[in-house]
Order: sequence, then C-alpha cells, then structure tokens
Amino acid sequence: MRRFALILSFGLSMAGGATAFAETVVPVAVETPVIIGQSYALPSTVMGQTREINVWLPPGYAKGSQTYPVLFVLDGGQDQDFHHISGIAQLGTIVGTTRDVIVVGVASVDRRNELALPTEDPELIARYPTQGQSDRFRRFVSDEVLPFIEGRYRTSGETALMGESLAGLFVVETFLKEPQMFDAYVAVSPSLWWDGGRLARQSGAHLRDHSNDPRTLILTLGDEGEEMQAPMDVLTANLRDHALPGVKWDFTPRPTESHASIYHGAALGAFRRLYAVPAQ
Repeated sequence: MRRFALILSFGLSMAGGATAFAETVVPVAVETPVIIGQSYALPSTVMGQTREINVWLPPGYAKGSQTYPVLFVLDGGQDQDFHHISGIAQLGTIVGTTRDVIVVGVASVDRRNELALPTEDPELIARYPTQGQSDRFRRFVSDEVLPFIEGRYRTSGETALMGESLAGLFVVETFLKEPQMFDAYVAVSPSLWWDGGRLARQSGAHLRDHSNDPRTLILTLGDEGEEMQAPMDVLTANLRDHALPGVKWDFTPRPTESHASIYHGAALGAFRRLYAVPAQ
C-alpha cells in the first residue's frame, strides 16, 4: 500500500511538471538589422550607368562638426572589400590606434575594363575583350565620385586611394599619371605584370613629370613569383632614381603572405601609417 502511494505521488508530480513545462513561455527575440553604413546608387554620365558607392562613417560623425580624412577603396562593393576595410577603420576607432576616417567603397563591375590600362598583348585582348578603360574609370572617380562625397560629407581635404591586385595596378597608374588626385596611394600586390609590365617600365618617364607636391605611396607584395616581383623591382628602381623630396614612398615585402592572404595585414599597416594618432 505504501509503495502504491509513492508511485501515485510520483505520477502526480510528473504530471504537474509536464503541465508546468507546457505553460513555459519562450521569449521572442526582437530582430533588428545591423546597419554599418550607407549605400548609394550614383548615376554616372562617364560610365553611362548607375554605380554602387558605399560609405562608412566614424561612430561620432553625427554628434559633432569636425571634418574627416577620406579613404577611397577600389573594389569597394558590399560583396567586395568594403566591409573588410571599413572594419579595420572601425577597429582603429574603437581601440584608439588610428584616427577617425570616412571609408568610401567604389564598387567595380568589369574589373579588367575599369582597373586595367590598355594592353597590346593579343592573348589578353582575346581573353578580355572589354579591357583597358582605366582612364574612363579614373574620370568617373575624379569627376563624379570625389565631388559627390565632398558635397555630402564633412571632409577635411585629406584623401587616399587603396586597392589590391588589379585595383593595386589602378592605384599605381593613378599615382604615376594623375598624382594630384589623392594625397596618398596604397597599392597591395599590384598586378604590374599586366601588359608585360609596361606601366613599370614607363614609370620613370611619368615620374620625371611629377611636381614636388607632398604625396605618399605605399607598396607591398607577397611571395608571388617572378612575374609579380620583376615589374615591382623596375618600379621601385625608378622611384629611387627619380626621388623627389616631397614624395614619401616605401616598398614592404611580405614574404610570408600569398596573393590571397596579403590584403588584411597590408591594409592594417597602411591605416596605422596614414592615420596614426598624434603623440600627446
């Protein structure tokens, strides 16, 4: 009889527990989007189409009236390098290792059309029939993107251009041909091999035409073989031979990195150099 009572008591307890469990209300999580910036569909007369421009602002931008330097990132689409580079800017702001900077991502669509200079190589022409319109893309950046950003945001006038691979080639070409466009240039693993290294070979002639206006050029390259290294050696030799006191440049080899792995560390290093926090 005692055993029966214990079993009955245990059963009633289990039944009560089941009821209590059934009545437990699981809280509903509130979902909100994570917004890190603004994306614009910018109509372009130069390109003949609407182009994607993405902007990241420092956290304190809306609360003050100060002006900010601007870093323009090539291949800066939301599915390209915008989030990567704006994340480095955000980290520098959070931990106080770099100055606040506005990051502008300029998306690319047809990279060999927009970022590569014309080639005379029949094989490249056959493989990439739309190649070689970097001058047009440079006009788009100069005549439409820069004025759009300067007219909409509080910019300080301090500008930089960053890109990797073919975008790095575009950075070097812009530095050589239109050095006044930006104050600083960051070319990570630039594809100087394009067109048999012609841009590197012609760099001396371009540098002879440069003024002594203050500018910065940051170059870096991983362990990427002779095809990448040889034209970089030609470019750096010409930079040494045509040294201008106002132009600060350096080449930093990164032998432990490949073409696929170099960008993050190189971009972080460029941020720490270009946007170093002034010593107190």
